[in-house]
Amino acid sequence: MITSIAIDDEPKALEVIERYCRKTSLVTLRATFREPVKAIEFLNREKVDVIFLDINMPDISGIQLVQTLSSRPMIIFTTAYSHYAVESYDLNAVDYLLKPITFERFLAAVNKAETFLAMKNKASFKSEVPETIFIKSGSQTHHLKISEILYLQKDGNYITIVLKDKKILIRENMTDIFDIVPQDEFVRVHKSFVVAIRHIAMIEVHQLMINNEKIPIGSTYREPLRMRLGLE
Repeated sequence: MITSIAIDDEPKALEVIERYCRKTSLVTLRATFREPVKAIEFLNREKVDVIFLDINMPDISGIQLVQTLSSRPMIIFTTAYSHYAVESYDLNAVDYLLKPITFERFLAAVNKAETFLAMKNKASFKSEVPETIFIKSGSQTHHLKISEILYLQKDGNYITIVLKDKKILIRENMTDIFDIVPQDEFVRVHKSFVVAIRHIAMIEVHQLMINNEKIPIGSTYREPLRMRLGLE
C-alpha cells in the first residue's frame, strides 16, 4: 500500500483528500498539514511514498517546498491554477490534479503513483541481484557468472547446471533452486527444468529452444510461463 501525506492551507481541500483515501485500499494517509513548515519537519523524520501537495500556499509554495527536500517522495500536485502545470512537471511530479478534484481523477493519479513505485522497487531489486555466484560441486567450488547459465536440470538427487562450455553437478533439491539463481531472471518450465529467460531462443507449445537444445515445457507450467513472458 502507498503511504502518503497531504499538504494544503485549505481545510476543505484536505477533507476531500482524506475522504478519497478512505474510499480506496491503494493508499493510506498518514497525516495532513495546513502549515508547510510542519510538514517539512515531519518529512525530515518520517518517510512516505507520496505527497498530495497544494501549490499556492502562503509563506512557501508547494513548488518551493519540494525544492527544499533532500529526499523527495513522489509528488501529486493539487491546485486550482492550471498555469503551474509546466513548472510542476519540471519537478518530475507524478500527476497534477486541478480542483475541484473528482474521485475518478484522484484514483487515476494514485494508480499512476503505484505503477511508478512498483517500477522503482523492481529496479532497486535488480540492482541488488548479484552478477556472480559460488557453486559447490563435490570438493570443488566454482565461481560462475549468472548471465552464462543456460538452464538447470534435475537428475535424481542432483541438479546439473548447464553453461555453454561446461556442466556442473550439484547436490540440491529443485524446490530450493531459487536460493541459487535469482527468480527474477529464471523460470521453471518443467518439473525437471529451470531455464534462464535471457537465453530462450524460441518457444513452441510443448518445448522451447536454448542454445540449439530442446527443453520440454510441462503442461502445468505452460500458462504461467506465457504469463511471465507477457505472451498472449
